[in-house]
Amino acid sequence: MKAMVLAAGLGTRLRPLTDDRPKALVEVAGRTMLKIALARLRALGIRDVIVNAHHFAGMIVEYLKTNDNFGMNIEVSREDVLLDTGGGLKNAAHFFLADSSDTEEPFLVHNVDVISTIDLRRMVQFHLEHRALATLAVQSRQSSRYLLFDQQFQLCGRRSGGDGETELVRPSPHVQALAFCGVHVISPNLFAKMTEERVFSIVDCYLRMAGREEKVLAFRADEYYWRDLGTPEKVMQAAQDLKQRGLPQ
Repeated sequence: MKAMVLAAGLGTRLRPLTDDRPKALVEVAGRTMLKIALARLRALGIRDVIVNAHHFAGMIVEYLKTNDNFGMNIEVSREDVLLDTGGGLKNAAHFFLADSSDTEEPFLVHNVDVISTIDLRRMVQFHLEHRALATLAVQSRQSSRYLLFDQQFQLCGRRSGGDGETELVRPSPHVQALAFCGVHVISPNLFAKMTEERVFSIVDCYLRMAGREEKVLAFRADEYYWRDLGTPEKVMQAAQDLKQRGLPQ
């Protein structure tokens, strides 16, 4: 199984921590975000990983080289222009399609700036059992934006936080508003269905596909620890959490 770590963002909310480094190299309790994400993937048995990079991309390349890629096969996908999550993934399609002998094995995508104890093995199994095109880890928690799922946990829309505007791409009498955790399991068949080009959000792509009856599912991760690492305050809180709980393995 292969994986991608999305790490190309500018990390503007993390300033001043990102004034001289990419957000992937910001430390949480003594370990970089990138090292934590890679350790999670390695614990799942994943050895082949692609990391996209833009802001201080050279530092990420050097960091991985210095650490011997943490014993993994790691490729860096440099983006001269930020391609957003969907564009970044599509730009890395070659990495997942290189082995034409197994076009059915899913791959995992993990934001570098989130930390969790989500059971990735269980999530992959869920994805396979339901034969999904994509499976998104979600939680019932407060967020600035939500994805909407029907009673079968199929994606059907989105809504901004509070009393924000609701967008439905498929009808459903009852919807559940859940917050995306930045962790997904994806079938490589996704690439053949992507019509978006260059800069685009993967969520926009998911919504378009859900509107065409493609199976984009929610994996409920409410029982697991999860935290966004998008600001210095959240990094500090995560460090405190991890001292009490231990780093996720």
